[in-house]
Formats: sequence, structure tokens, C-alpha cells
Amino acid sequence: MVGIIDLIGNTPMVEISHLNPNKKVKIYAKLEGNNPGGSVKDRASLNMIRSAMERGDITDGTKLVEATSGNTGIALAMIASLFGLEIELVMPSNATRERTLTMEAFGAKVTLLESIEVCRDYAEAKGKEAGYYLLNQFANSDNYMAHYKTTGPELWNDTDHKITHFVSSMGTTGTIMGCSRYLKEKNNNIQIVGCQPTEGASIPGIRRWPIEYLPKIFEPERVDRVMDISQEEAVDMARKLAKTEGVFAGMSTGGACSAAIKLASELEEGIIVFIACDRGDRYLSSDLFG
Repeated sequence: MVGIIDLIGNTPMVEISHLNPNKKVKIYAKLEGNNPGGSVKDRASLNMIRSAMERGDITDGTKLVEATSGNTGIALAMIASLFGLEIELVMPSNATRERTLTMEAFGAKVTLLESIEVCRDYAEAKGKEAGYYLLNQFANSDNYMAHYKTTGPELWNDTDHKITHFVSSMGTTGTIMGCSRYLKEKNNNIQIVGCQPTEGASIPGIRRWPIEYLPKIFEPERVDRVMDISQEEAVDMARKLAKTEGVFAGMSTGGACSAAIKLASELEEGIIVFIACDRGDRYLSSDLFG
């Protein structure tokens, strides 16, 4: 019998053909919205909770707490419910209403504060209280190890070991750190490309962190190139993906796709895979598709 947890990972890859400017280069999107919780964050959330339970850091009476911009919170709420754990999720108040409602549907307590930085400070303070456990995706090696164990091998195998470039939005940086570790072990020539917002841009799921909030799991030497993506580019590409490729995803996916298309125009040949982080229905109450 298959449970929900068994459906995390092994997501499909689809070719992006209509938007590809260079037919000598293949561009693929890895559809992480096909995970049961609707995003790439299912992978890290499962590994963080399950690994902490195996170490004995989390017991039946432990209350979990975590700061999130949305997708991690939904994944954690789903997985915590499966293990019978209480969880408080701390999220910026400008997050879409769908996200809060989804977390609450899974039984989580949701606390809304003014910014992700304030949320992180709140969660860190709460995690020091007796009976609470801070998952801390920003400094937790179980975050990136989820991608070392699952996403990286899938990228390698699904391209018949021919992937030349991997493109990922950078938020907690768990996805890009884990995939870089795995792919570079297989072929050090594979180029790892990260996406960050231009100064002043607001792209959910992609961050340009102040130095004091830079994720501790981030190792810049594991990223070969960082591409700046404007908010306008990310929005425009998310809309184009839905209308021309049938890929319905959020703004961070639009940003990663935009980077992949720019990259393709520079290459003579290659196989580029980017992460389509989540599903577009998570943004219907925003103006992303309005």
C-alpha cells in the first residue's frame, strides 16, 4: 500500500520547446508541483522531520516551529500531521491567503508577522522555549541533503547522465546546495546556476538576503554563476509558461525559466534543467495571473 509520503519525489520533467530560443539546446522543467504538497519543499520538509525523529530530537510531545514564506510551511504542515506532531508556522502577512488556509487545513497554527526576517527571529526565539523544536531550514543540513539524496539523482538519471546546466531559484538555497553536491560528484563540468532577484525586486521563493540573514547552509563556491532576475521578468515568464507550455507555476519558476532561456541563447549545445518549484494555483488571489 502506498502512503502520501511515498509520493514525494520522482517528479516528471517536461521539455520547454515553444519558448526555447535555441533549438540546439534542450531546456527541461522539473515539475515539483507534482509533489503531494504541491512544491519542491515536500522533499526537504520530510527529510528534516524524519531525520530529527530518527536522532531523537523530536518526540511525540515536541511542538515544531518554523518560519516560512509559504511552500515549506505547507509541506511541513502536511508531514507534521502525518506524524501526529503539532506545528506553528510563522509567515509574512503579505503571503497569499491560499497558503495560510492550506496550512490550517493540515492542522497547523499560523502566525503572521510583517516580514520573513521578523518571522525568522520569532521562530528562533520560540525554538529556545521548552518543548519546542526549531527546524531552521536556513541552517539545517537535512534541508540540502534531501536534494542530494533525491533530486540530484533524479536529474542525473532522467537526462541519461547528459545534463550540462542546472538552474535553480535561491531562497533557503537547500535545493541548489544539495543538487550541486550530487551533480558535481557525477560530472564536475556540470554548471550550477542560481537565480536571485535584482535589487528591490520582490519574487516569492527567491531572496536577496541581507548578510546577517544569509542561510548558513549556503556555500557560494558550489554555485558557478548567479543570474539576477527582475520581478517583471519573473512575472512575464510565469504567464508565458502557462499560456504557451502548459506549465502552471509560480513566480520563482518564472524566474528560473527566464534564466534558463537566457542561458540557452548563449550556448552552442547543452541540456538545461530548471526547477519548477510549485503550482500556479497557489497564487490565484495575487495579481500574478490577473
